Amino acid sequence: MSKKIKTEAAKRLFQAILTLETQEECFTFFEDLCTVNELESLAQRFEVASMLREKHTYLEVAEKTGASTATISRVNRSLNYGSDGYDLVFKRMKK
Repeated sequence: MSKKIKTEAAKRLFQAILTLETQEECFTFFEDLCTVNELESLAQRFEVASMLREKHTYLEVAEKTGASTATISRVNRSLNYGSDGYDLVFKRMKK
């Protein structure tokens, strides 16, 4: 993980997120924490990552998610060269 993100504020935020126990609690917390646009952007990136991992083309991903090619490219870069955070979550979601 990048040292840029490892701030005390980020650590406290992640500690707070780890206290959430249900999807409804997540909706409640993130609705307070994020704007609608921020939450939609996060959800869109996650959907893009999921589709790219399933080997969908950029065109298919763009059509289904409405994401720009720049966003798709950034997510793809994270999937290929990032910290493997997406892979960690996808593996856990399969269980």
